[in-house]
Amino acid sequence: MDLTPVFVMAVIFGSIVMLVYLNNRKKERMMLIEKGADSSIFTSGAVTVSPSLKWGILLTGLAIGLLIGNLLDIHSGMPGEVAYFSMLFLFGGIGLITYYLIERKKL
Repeated sequence: MDLTPVFVMAVIFGSIVMLVYLNNRKKERMMLIEKGADSSIFTSGAVTVSPSLKWGILLTGLAIGLLIGNLLDIHSGMPGEVAYFSMLFLFGGIGLITYYLIERKKL
């Protein structure tokens, strides 16, 4: 099964959505400037502790997920796609939850 047309359509649809979003965002900001209002409402006050920590934990979780998925593929009757994707999502999610708990503890 060739998935190239699906990817092409997804890229085209994503590009159109992004262009509409950016155009509307520009119009909103221009209206704020015309009214003399402050555009600080568009910036969030959320400060992350360390983006490199988040990416490090996420990628480590994904690597562990790949290893566990490989073990499940080889040593169990589970199909390879199911083993790999389930473990990637599971350990990637665990990594993001771990980062959230670390960030909440530091703040």
